[in-house]
Amino acid sequence: MEILIKPILTEKMTIQGEKLNRYGFVVDPRANKLQIKSAVEAMYGVVVTEVNTANYAGKFKSRYTKSGLLTGRSNNFKKATVTLKEGDKIDFYSNI
Repeated sequence: MEILIKPILTEKMTIQGEKLNRYGFVVDPRANKLQIKSAVEAMYGVVVTEVNTANYAGKFKSRYTKSGLLTGRSNNFKKATVTLKEGDKIDFYSNI
């Protein structure tokens, strides 16, 4: 099971990374906090002190087209906010 799907690279998470040493990830909805902690530690070589998770329901979307109104839904996802030990950092832009 692939636990970490992608990092969250928003302005809010970048500020939290600089000030509070917290980083956000979109994770598998079936993953628990212990699995998320071990996946982050294995992938980035850091020490995780705290993991917070939140489940998000997909929003209903609609759009108007020539053929009429199309409705649908975006996907559900789970977000994990990971706090690292003092002095550890994750650099998402090192491979660019």
